[in-house]
Amino acid sequence: MSVLFDASKCTACQACSIACKQWNALPAEKTTLTSSYQTHQDFTPRTWTYIAFKEAWENNKVEWLFRKEQCMHCGEAACEKACNHQAIAHTEQGFVVIDHTKCIGCGYCVTNCTFHIPRVDPKTNKAYKCTGCPDRVLNGLKPACVQTCQPEALVYGRREEIMALTQKRFEQVKKTHSQAVLYAAPQLNGVNFTYILLRKPEYYGLPADPAVPFSVDAWKDVIRPFGGFAIAGALLATAVGFIKTRGQNNAHDAGSSNDKGVSKHG
Repeated sequence: MSVLFDASKCTACQACSIACKQWNALPAEKTTLTSSYQTHQDFTPRTWTYIAFKEAWENNKVEWLFRKEQCMHCGEAACEKACNHQAIAHTEQGFVVIDHTKCIGCGYCVTNCTFHIPRVDPKTNKAYKCTGCPDRVLNGLKPACVQTCQPEALVYGRREEIMALTQKRFEQVKKTHSQAVLYAAPQLNGVNFTYILLRKPEYYGLPADPAVPFSVDAWKDVIRPFGGFAIAGALLATAVGFIKTRGQNNAHDAGSSNDKGVSKHG
């Protein structure tokens, strides 16, 4: 399953953010205007999605540019790779979720996320982010944010259908927005939130070529798999050294005793 966000249709009504909080029982937080009408500046353990506002002055008029911010639910998720406790995994629908019975709040997912999404709550010592509403989709419902979107800037469905719709819409958007780009992150084996943007990704604060950090790949694919062998080898070497040293000490002690005996009877 997948979700399309079409920036050309978004009106920044912020109903998606409200629906997310309502469905997930997330409490309201005191905010201030960060720029124009944007009320959230960043994610928190209690805010999993919000609308970012951008303004472009072109052709003697202001063009409003909006983006829905949330977990991208990467096909190859850095947060999942970085987690040492297998607390992060993909659902059958392709969304990335955190198992709070396993999460210890180490923050590795926060540090290594390609898009800097998860947040650790110091009160619970658990990491939180958008879940993709698995409790809804497993019962045949759309994610809460998609369900509430009136202009259909958000569309949910099977990935092949969403990608076909995305391509069709993108071709239409390009006719009126020459700078429009399709943001699908192939380096991450795709993302479950595909974007049609009206400017380059960098304009919206997104990485141009998102990928799993090299340090995470090295940790997951090289260091961690062989780490156990390295530890076992170190322990074995220590044990062998201990036995060898003890043997030498015993031999030395025995030699010392013989020397004493010879001296006594000499």
